[in-house]
Amino acid sequence: MDFTLLENSIGYTFKDKKILEQALTHTSYANTKNIQSNEKLEFFGDSILEYVSSEFIYNKYSKLKEGEMTKVRATVVCEDSLYEVALRHNFSDFLLLGKSEQHNDKTKLKAILADSVEAVIAGMCIDGGIEVAKKFIIDNLKDAIEQATQHVGVKDYKTVLQEKLQINGNVKIVYEIIEESGPDHDKRFKAQVSCNGKKLAVGEGKSKKSAEMQAAQHALEN
Repeated sequence: MDFTLLENSIGYTFKDKKILEQALTHTSYANTKNIQSNEKLEFFGDSILEYVSSEFIYNKYSKLKEGEMTKVRATVVCEDSLYEVALRHNFSDFLLLGKSEQHNDKTKLKAILADSVEAVIAGMCIDGGIEVAKKFIIDNLKDAIEQATQHVGVKDYKTVLQEKLQINGNVKIVYEIIEESGPDHDKRFKAQVSCNGKKLAVGEGKSKKSAEMQAAQHALEN
């Protein structure tokens, strides 16, 4: 397979193409060809991803507390974020899947693509060194990290709103996604929060969670 388009997209040309091919080889395909899958690379890439993101957060957002840093990392180093990276670079065009996996539902394919990003990160490190892998990770996740640091206390908005609304007794607080727009790799969500059936506020975000948090924030501001 010609990986030129993918290499151009990720910003790195592999010296050993077999490493990249292995990083994109799912077990379902490997088993039919009696070759090695990307599982071990995925394991290695997961560790690299956690280390690089932790170092970046620690150095750039030193004012955050340890617990806040952990929340930011957990928000960014997750299946959803890695899936977005895979979409951004069209990993699905190069992924080697067995016939049994080619018609998976979106949820399972999402996990497979996210895993392949970790495997490619490991492949970059092996083929070109840690700095190559680090550049790819930071280039692709720095915006998500920045957004996560801005909303590191977003959980508090919902908590504070709940406390204020329940000061005189229990009430029913409901968050609802009322609008979804944009392509899969750049979704936008609009959420509405209501209390005992009364609409309080609306919020928007790149994830359902961030949209709900903004709705809670607007409700508090109002």
